[in-house]
Amino acid sequence: MIIGVLKEIKANECRVAAVPETVAEIVAHGHQVLVQKEAGLGSGYSDADYAAAGAVILDTAEEVYTQADLFYKVKEMFPEEWQYMNRDKIVFTYIHSNAHPEETDAILSSRVTAVAYEDITDDQGGFPLLRPMSILAGKGGFLAALHHMQAVFGGNGTLLAKMPGVYTPVISIIGCGNSGIGAAELAAGFGNDVRILDINEAAMKKAAEILPDNVTFLPSNRENLVKCLKESDVLINCIMWPKHRKDHLVYREDLRMMKPAAMLVDVACDDEGAVETCRSTSHDNPVYYEEGILHYCVDNIPSAFARTASIMLAKATLPILLEMADKGVERALKENPHLRKGLTAYDGKLTLEETALKQERPLTDVEELVKSF
Repeated sequence: MIIGVLKEIKANECRVAAVPETVAEIVAHGHQVLVQKEAGLGSGYSDADYAAAGAVILDTAEEVYTQADLFYKVKEMFPEEWQYMNRDKIVFTYIHSNAHPEETDAILSSRVTAVAYEDITDDQGGFPLLRPMSILAGKGGFLAALHHMQAVFGGNGTLLAKMPGVYTPVISIIGCGNSGIGAAELAAGFGNDVRILDINEAAMKKAAEILPDNVTFLPSNRENLVKCLKESDVLINCIMWPKHRKDHLVYREDLRMMKPAAMLVDVACDDEGAVETCRSTSHDNPVYYEEGILHYCVDNIPSAFARTASIMLAKATLPILLEMADKGVERALKENPHLRKGLTAYDGKLTLEETALKQERPLTDVEELVKSF
């Protein structure tokens, strides 16, 4: 199979889908890797690094898209890339089709096979291709709060760390998953009073084994949420909100209970999702105020740590990529139920339930679909 590694075109997206180490493994399996010129520069990798690993360097995205069988990317497909999708191609990336109806239209009309990193599962019920970026996003979310709370950057001047003779800041985190634990590790390491809210008692017990004593675990209910809203210097949301839900966990009026100039970091970045006042922002313009509360809702936090992120992502996606390349995508889908969970669309048929619900589109049962292969 011919694998095409593209240079990301989303603003401030510095990650790359494959690093030289993983390119070498793909080549060792007998596949050809085409890398767009300068695709890895944002992550600190030169074209020479990729060539040394066995890749062929091509000057333009068009050359890679035209020659490759599988498009290996980080972010969703953008309008200028849609023209290259067709029935004979495979898209393997973070697709987020539920948030991009026009992209979904293009995927379905092109009849491309689209496999989304974010929906592939594992035997533990987790999302192994989402996990490394979630951890980074949680850590980056706390670091963003540490930065933007500084007075010189428009914050109220609170240092998010335990200091002698000064009130210890309260950092409340919604969600005890990968992002939440990532945020808690750094926040607790700085000595803050850290509180994690979740409905999963088993997850909190497991996290308690690795996190220090200045982390408190609370059942996620309205009473505890209100207490945290009133007392927190920073509230970090780390839970993904179902796309079809119209309600919220934190409403606009709830922000009026928070301390003046407190900060809200939404790592999940679901527009009007768990946090009603969240709207996605960029690294160029990362913050805004609503109801006197500073919001940080950058939707690709890991890009700020592109080299680390690219290494982690490439290692996570490599086994699935090799499975599709070695076996062919249809056989891989037939044999791997976790891969089937990641199938967004096949031959013009939408197979991702979340997108079908949110966008009110017909859904094809992927289990029935693979029987026809």
